[in-house]
Amino acid sequence: MNLAELKDLLLAHPDLTVAIALPEGGRVPAHYHVTEVGHVAKKFVDCGGSFRASEVCVLQTYTGSPRDDGHRLAAGRLAKILGLAQPILPGNDLPVEIEYETEFIAQFPLEGAQVNGPELLLQLGLKHTACLAPDRCGISDAAGVAEETDRCCAGTSAGGGCC
Repeated sequence: MNLAELKDLLLAHPDLTVAIALPEGGRVPAHYHVTEVGHVAKKFVDCGGSFRASEVCVLQTYTGSPRDDGHRLAAGRLAKILGLAQPILPGNDLPVEIEYETEFIAQFPLEGAQVNGPELLLQLGLKHTACLAPDRCGISDAAGVAEETDRCCAGTSAGGGCC
């Protein structure tokens, strides 16, 4: 889901509480805060030598003390927070990711949202790593990734040389 789609949903349902569903079925505790809205730009070179770039809007969440349990973020309030961040966001077409910490800090792509009674439920997905130059590395399918990666990263071995 991109920033424009999220803003439209928030503005269409300003009085609903924003809830966040984790990919594996749990939820971010209801008393979370959005503590940061960021524009994250990443420039990198893939294992085949191609230069790439990606950009996202990251909403950092924080779940403080359970004493904050009365805190609930309304959709209208989140829309206002996103409005404050507009000067640092280069456009509304940025994909949205939500940063959340349990045992570790992770970023989850925002995959969708739905009205669920008194709440606007944001559904998070999972991010995965991938070889971005499978033709150079000799990777043809997910089942052969580990075996082919060993060959790929061997440098000058047959079919290798991408890493």
